[in-house]
Amino acid sequence: MFTVYALYSKDFNKIYIGMTSDLEKRFFAHNNLPKGWTAKFRPWIIVHAEEFNSKKEALQRVKQLKSAKGRESIWNLIDSGSW
Repeated sequence: MFTVYALYSKDFNKIYIGMTSDLEKRFFAHNNLPKGWTAKFRPWIIVHAEEFNSKKEALQRVKQLKSAKGRESIWNLIDSGSW
């Protein structure tokens, strides 16, 4: 199983979209490991997650969410507070 997820940094008003096979471990890394793009914008919260059976499907969904329309849908989710 692969999880596509969106993180939100309230302090910096940033979003991050990614994919992993272990969401708990990856989320810990985003909030605790010392390097990487997300380290600068902590703390992160998970605002969206979807599971897929194949890596190919998950990668396609990541691509969709990283598009302008996909990012807009994540921002709408955050703005509505329905996460």
